[in-house]
Amino acid sequence: MPFEPNRQNNALAGPECRSPSMPAEATTTLPRTLALVDDDADYSEFLTLHLRGLGIEVQPYADSNDLLTGAAPFDHSFYILDLMLPGVDGVDLITLLRRRTRAGILVVSGRASPDVFAQVIDAGADMYLAKPASFEQIVVAVRGVHRRVAAPSTQVWMLDGRGSRLIAPDGVEVSLSETDHAVMQCFLEARGEVVTRETLCQRLGHGSTPEAENLLSATVYRLRRRVERATPLPVPLQTQARVGYVFRGELRAG
Repeated sequence: MPFEPNRQNNALAGPECRSPSMPAEATTTLPRTLALVDDDADYSEFLTLHLRGLGIEVQPYADSNDLLTGAAPFDHSFYILDLMLPGVDGVDLITLLRRRTRAGILVVSGRASPDVFAQVIDAGADMYLAKPASFEQIVVAVRGVHRRVAAPSTQVWMLDGRGSRLIAPDGVEVSLSETDHAVMQCFLEARGEVVTRETLCQRLGHGSTPEAENLLSATVYRLRRRVERATPLPVPLQTQARVGYVFRGELRAG
């Protein structure tokens, strides 16, 4: 059934119908950016308008493939997902996102099955709301999840220079090649800032050529996959589209 805005959803276009102002303490607990993945165009449009009215930068996606092939799919501050999506299934998308980001994930779906809640939570989602959920309920859920996930993390990654190891917060040790260690050393020195592709290529002894760029992409991909296979924790190594890479977790020398 096509989505129809109603009094409960409070998402009509036009300045006179925008969401009412929220207290400052409430808006500070909302994410800065949000990816909305839902193939219901009308629903997505009205929810996008509602969330933008609260000051959130919302990027709607028609399906999971649209998100994953876009620029920096893992860099959003928050994700709202449907489960019944064209392309990659919603549960599989949650699993993939959770491997790459610590951002909040809220599932809002009409999928009806007895174990749907357990499926999405086990896959890595933070909360599940069944459709139809009012936009006000969705905002409350987003605020609550984001307040928790945005809290300062005590998880520390350690880079052991002598043993060429990366030690995850859960104690898992990941052996690093000489190239891997050089890349991680760049992230350590950057202290959470973006490391440009040019800087990484220079550190690895490559020039600024297309071949060097491709080699760097392959190197970072293999490094990320090596860590992902070793620990179930999200790997905070993220791509900054057209710029470089950033390690968003706390990284210390061991």
